[in-house]
Amino acid sequence: MINKNIVTDLFFDLDHTLWDFERNSNLTFEKIFSELKIQIPLKEFNDNYRPINLSMWKKYRKNKISQEELRYERLKKTFDSLNKIIEPKIINDISKLYIKYLSSYPHLFPGTLDVLNELSLRYNLHIITNGFKKIQYKKLESSGIVHLFKNIFTSEDFGCKKPDPLIFKRAIEIANTKAAFSIMIGDNLEVDILGSIQQGMQAIHLNSKRDSYHQHCLIIDDIKQILNFI
Repeated sequence: MINKNIVTDLFFDLDHTLWDFERNSNLTFEKIFSELKIQIPLKEFNDNYRPINLSMWKKYRKNKISQEELRYERLKKTFDSLNKIIEPKIINDISKLYIKYLSSYPHLFPGTLDVLNELSLRYNLHIITNGFKKIQYKKLESSGIVHLFKNIFTSEDFGCKKPDPLIFKRAIEIANTKAAFSIMIGDNLEVDILGSIQQGMQAIHLNSKRDSYHQHCLIIDDIKQILNFI
């Protein structure tokens, strides 16, 4: 359980934890497909894109592919899975527009803003994200929460990605706190939870999909439940 009596700092993941990635991504593709007149049902595309994107991100976290390969190949593989022949130039155009538009959408999970406002009165709040630095800052700005965080740490800042121990150690050092006084809150068991626990941090697993049950830390399925424990 959480030892809230010693906690001073809360470290949040961003995508799928605070910022509603699926909703914002869907809106982004809807806009792009309309602009480029791509005749593919959006639900069919997204149903194929989501698992492919997650798989490609896993490879990216392990440094098996580059940023450029991630952005191109996740689209190429999705179109291939749908038996749609899309020219490389069009795929590159979609990739560029996706990066351009995605961060402009502001949707957070319900209750997120109220929870962060309340927590910010009692704790130092920080972000630790594997997302691309420029895009992550824009997401925080467009959703109106950037001012609530004392530090925003990205994998680009440290040259490594969660769950690499270095990203947690450096974030704790820069935040001028200690691991035992800190809680990592995220949606990914391997990346956010196990990675932070191994560095001595407390953790809360925001398992909104209810797809992973374990005894490593406290599990919640709605961000508003955080207030019941800290």
